[in-house]
Parts: sequence; structure tokens; C-alpha cells
Amino acid sequence: MLKHWARAMLLVGSVFVATGGSQKAPDLTEVGGVGAPPHGRRPLIGITSAYIPDGGYVKVHSSYTQAVKEAGGTPVILPVPEDDNLVGEYVRVLDGLLLTGGDDVPPEAYGESPLEQTKTLSPKRHRFEKAMVEAWLPTRKPILGICRGLQQINVVCGGTLVQDIPTQVGTTVIHRHPKGRGDAAHRVEIEPGTTLRSLLSSASVQVNSNHHQAVKDVGENLRISARSTDGVIEALEFTDGRYGLLVQWHPERITDSKHRKAIYGAFVRACRVEVRMH
Repeated sequence: MLKHWARAMLLVGSVFVATGGSQKAPDLTEVGGVGAPPHGRRPLIGITSAYIPDGGYVKVHSSYTQAVKEAGGTPVILPVPEDDNLVGEYVRVLDGLLLTGGDDVPPEAYGESPLEQTKTLSPKRHRFEKAMVEAWLPTRKPILGICRGLQQINVVCGGTLVQDIPTQVGTTVIHRHPKGRGDAAHRVEIEPGTTLRSLLSSASVQVNSNHHQAVKDVGENLRISARSTDGVIEALEFTDGRYGLLVQWHPERITDSKHRKAIYGAFVRACRVEVRMH
């Protein structure tokens, strides 16, 4: 099935071509609400997948695809290829890119040695997603980073990570339940004047949480848009006018549907603007 997705993407690529260049981020309050566009095609949203070496298959939680579909986009699962030859075609064809959660970004990618608590994702997935982000960012097309996706983008932009919050920051806020007992929950404080503050219409929101790593040094052209009460960075945004929203929590499976639709809706609307431009 994933091979068919990839083949379909390449065929669609002959119909339209996305271009780069400096563009002003769209005003997402003026480009329509959540749901399918009234005319034209739904934007194609590439969703990165987890690679499972034992068995050689990939997987994506259905909440990602459902949230994209609900917001009016067409979800396209990106398999982890054997090489990076497809990266250029993916970047050319897709209107938006969603980087999903997963295991830890290899510390070597930001100049550190791994701690005992660090569990790195497969080298194949890391290599592919690094190449995707590096090729995607110059296009200035919309990007959404969820949990490890935020961390991956921050590292590609030159930032670093806290490898283990409990041992390096503390446990006053529980960011991940031990032994995988479902999501934790805590509040985050949102910075004024940010896209996130505008989307959620609140200075503080309750979020789900399932991570033990976080941003330490912020990467180039990024700024902090939210923190938890222990100071851990919970969200980033770009400072160079592009549409990009990066959050540590998982809005696609949050119980507050308004919250989920606000974040995924804004992302897909930004991608819809990309469609209209081409």
C-alpha cells in the first residue's frame, strides 16, 4: 500500500510544481475554516512514518491521518526509503510536511554523546527525515512538527536537546508517565504575540504529554512560543515569515477537539494557500 502511495505522489507531481522563494506567511484568519476547500483539490500533506527494522515495515498512528483529513487535507504517508533519491520528488509534490513523534534524535546530530536514558530512532529514519527537512525548509512551504518532529527540526536548524528531562531538568512536571502508562497532562504558558497564542486564544492551555526530551538551545530562525511551568520549551515558531508550528504535545489525539482543529486547521489552511498559488 505504501508503495502505491509513493507512486501516486510521483504521478501527481507531473500536474503541478511547487516553487520556493521568499514569501510572507499567510494570514490564516482570512483563508477559510476547517474542512475541505470549496473549490480545487485538497492539499497533499506528507506524514513521516516510523521505521521498524525488525520486519522491515513502517507505521503511522491513525490519529495523524485523521486529524489531517478532518482539517481538509489529503494525508500521504511517507515510507522510509532505502535511499534518499525520492526526497526531491516528495518535496516537489507535497504542499505540507508533518513530522511525527517517535524515538529520540541521535545526540551525535547535535554534537553530544548519548545518555543512558536516550533511545535513538533508527538511523535510516533519521537520515531520511534530516534530508527531508533540509530540502523542505528552503521551499518555505508549511511544516508542522509534533513532539520528536519539533526536536528534529530544531536540530536541523542548529539547535540542541535536553536528552532526559527527569535527570537534567527535574520532575516537578511529569512530561511522560513511566512504563508507558498513557499520556501525562500539564499546562503550558503561551507567549504573547505568537501564532500559537492567536490560534488557541489563550495564555495558558492544558496539553497531553509523552516525551522525555526537549529543546535546549533554540535553532536558527526559531523562537520559543510556549513553556511548561518547569521552564521546559513546549513550542517553537519560525521568525522568518514562513508558516511553521512546532509543538511538544500531540494535538491530533488531544480530547479538546477545538484545540486539535485549531492547530491542524491552521496548518492545512496554510497548505491550501500553497495550492492556490500554484
